[in-house]
Amino acid sequence: MLTISFTVEDLARTRLAVSPLWEVVASIRLLKTPRSQTFHRTWARTTTERINRSGVELDLLFDLVDPRVWYLADFLTPPPQTPVPDLTTDLSALRRVPADQIRADLDVLAYAQKNPIGSLEAASLPRRRRRTTASDMPTCAIADLYSDPPAGVERLVGQLQAYWELAMAPHWGRIRALLEGDLLYRGRQLGQAGHGGLFDDLAATVKWRDGSLHIRHRRFTGVRQLAGEGLLMSPSAFVWPTVYSSTIPPWQPTLTYPARGVATLWSDPVRTTSAGVTAVLGRSRAELLTRLDTPRSTTELAAHIGMTAGGVSQHLSALRAGGLVTPHRLGRVVLYARTAAAEALLAAAEVGTPG
Repeated sequence: MLTISFTVEDLARTRLAVSPLWEVVASIRLLKTPRSQTFHRTWARTTTERINRSGVELDLLFDLVDPRVWYLADFLTPPPQTPVPDLTTDLSALRRVPADQIRADLDVLAYAQKNPIGSLEAASLPRRRRRTTASDMPTCAIADLYSDPPAGVERLVGQLQAYWELAMAPHWGRIRALLEGDLLYRGRQLGQAGHGGLFDDLAATVKWRDGSLHIRHRRFTGVRQLAGEGLLMSPSAFVWPTVYSSTIPPWQPTLTYPARGVATLWSDPVRTTSAGVTAVLGRSRAELLTRLDTPRSTTELAAHIGMTAGGVSQHLSALRAGGLVTPHRLGRVVLYARTAAAEALLAAAEVGTPG
């Protein structure tokens, strides 16, 4: 069991953000763990085929992401500083990680490779009492990174970019929409029910009790007393049904949890627009309202219904004026969501539709 204890200041500094780099790491863990591919089997199969056909070298990246070990080198996923960064921003943060910090994280990785069960207290020792060398690293590629972090990071960045193009870029619009929708949902939960509501339905293994977050981990235990740094919460499309935590100083404590709706990530359910709503709002506005079953951007809506972004924007403005949609800004992206009045309208139309 891992327990994260909060002060009032920590609750105030708890924030939500998406991390493209974490999605890369989580997706590689998934590729290496077939039993976890419940919702992603088709993606995993086609991605593996594309990687094999490409012949690109991914040895360092894949060596660093080892699901058999309870620790993932934290420098791989620097905490994002904005809610929805892009991959370039994340890679720039990775390049800025000091060499000593990379070695410190790899010291912990070497320790974790030799110890199947870990604790927060024990994992902190390699950072303070470094006795490892490049020869202690689990693979030759990681040993080279340990010996020369700047050169190793550049090699790692190249592999991350290559993997992104093969595995993530073709699907990133869909994945990002899922993650952004979760951020919007969590923000609403925080506003309506406070931090108890924010933490309430993250996963079955996470419980909020007496000012602390209790996380059931099979291979890691400890108590992390936050000291004003707050908790970073990051939704992921690839971690279901587990959560992942990063609590070893000096990194900001982070909890990565399954995004809501991950079961429908790869499906395109048939949506029917009520004839009654169409009669009231017109076909285009009724279809837009129906498509907003999850928060979406103007660009995404335009792609779905075959309309220009300008046309979608005009209809959304009319729906907003009528109290049926509301905009929410996440970084540089604006997502539109249905209001309670819109939900009531659609529900009433569904009830009134002849069977």
